[in-house]
Amino acid sequence: MDISKEVLAVIDEVLSLGGRALAFDRETPLLGAVPELDSMAVVGVINLLEERFGFVIEDDEIDGSSFATVGTLVEFVEGKLG
Repeated sequence: MDISKEVLAVIDEVLSLGGRALAFDRETPLLGAVPELDSMAVVGVINLLEERFGFVIEDDEIDGSSFATVGTLVEFVEGKLG
């Protein structure tokens, strides 16, 4: 499983970006840079990540820095899977 591609697919789906997220790379900024990523969308991304990868994210495990870039979000997911 390519975790980066799966995370990008989740972002694209939740934010209804119509494939735009698939062009993002690990350095692409997210929070504050992608207008569609508001607080409700963050909750949607977390929920779909939990569903897609089969883990549970506790409230104290994640903060804004996890959503700083695509890379930080991928690293967070990798940490949950590791």
